Amino acid sequence: MRHVFLFVLHVFHPTGVICEQLTQPDSVNVHPGQPLTITCQVSYSVTSYWTCWIRQAAGKGLEWFGCRVGSSTSYKDSLKNKFSIDIDSSRNTVTLKGQNMQSEDTAVYFCARDRTITQNIRRPNKIP
Repeated sequence: MRHVFLFVLHVFHPTGVICEQLTQPDSVNVHPGQPLTITCQVSYSVTSYWTCWIRQAAGKGLEWFGCRVGSSTSYKDSLKNKFSIDIDSSRNTVTLKGQNMQSEDTAVYFCARDRTITQNIRRPNKIP
């Protein structure tokens, strides 16, 4: 399976494989009713690429619930009042903040970079 994955990356990135690093704490424990804070340190510009937060409760599938790039955010409707995502572009960190955490919020939380770059693209001038 690994060889297939690398092959696909080479097809879409003919100049080589793009590799980014995202680092977050090994574990964070909070008691019911307390806030949650997890900071993800990344190796790319947080103002150019979307960074998303995903969680997986025991025995359940992955659940995407929020992304941020620069001042733009996107949240899962049912969780937009529970979580917020902050960035620090000088340190390239993306911080997830949850409020009033409950037992149903128990999960493994992941930060992940979206493959889409966000930038202003100028249209070429028309050639007569």
